[in-house]
Amino acid sequence: MKLKIDHKSQIPLHIQAEELLRRLIESPEYIDGKLLPNEVELSKILSISRTTLRQSINKLVYDGLLTRKKGVGTKVVESKSLSSKSKNWMSFSQEMSARGIPIKNFELHVSWVLPEKRIASFFGIKEDKKILKLVRLRGRPEGPFVYFESYFHPIVGLTGEEDYKAPLYEMLEKAHGIIAMVSKEEISAQLADEFIAEKLETKIGAPILFRKRFVYDINESPIEYNLGYYKADSFVYTVESRRE
Repeated sequence: MKLKIDHKSQIPLHIQAEELLRRLIESPEYIDGKLLPNEVELSKILSISRTTLRQSINKLVYDGLLTRKKGVGTKVVESKSLSSKSKNWMSFSQEMSARGIPIKNFELHVSWVLPEKRIASFFGIKEDKKILKLVRLRGRPEGPFVYFESYFHPIVGLTGEEDYKAPLYEMLEKAHGIIAMVSKEEISAQLADEFIAEKLETKIGAPILFRKRFVYDINESPIEYNLGYYKADSFVYTVESRRE
């Protein structure tokens, strides 16, 4: 099967490569769990960088079509082992959409900042390396109930010109081929200080649900450090645990 990327096309290279690989692994030659050519060979065949190729492979791993094993390579999942994956966590926009709640952006700001020590430590970068900061004040049409601060690792490749009104993780995948795979969260109760009280249009000392979210990509590399401040009387956080 001939694999050819159209470098003049407006379709991003990693999307083209993903589609070609999907066709490749559906061919009789690979359908029974055969190893793909190594990344160096594949990137030469497609005339793309290994970084771009890796984005495409990561998406197929996420979709359950490929598996990776260090020292062995990338292997096609045998058809009998294919399974669909459900997203057990979503971006705020997706969460609210699923609940049928209309959401309004009251503020949306993008800036480049020097990371605080805790954020630099999480990303594994130096404190003199600027990162993109996204601030959003969101809520129902009648008023805000959550204030977000998101910080992104430079490896994500954000420019600040992206559409930040779109669902965040969908945008990261479509614009940069970054798949948000793992979310680790810390949830605690706080009292609103003057800044948060003003943003959420509540009283100083009012109860606030504080959520830290640490987001990792498919390679378990950190991509986002997120802080969320919710009005306690406007938001309920539900956790479902299922024994298997």
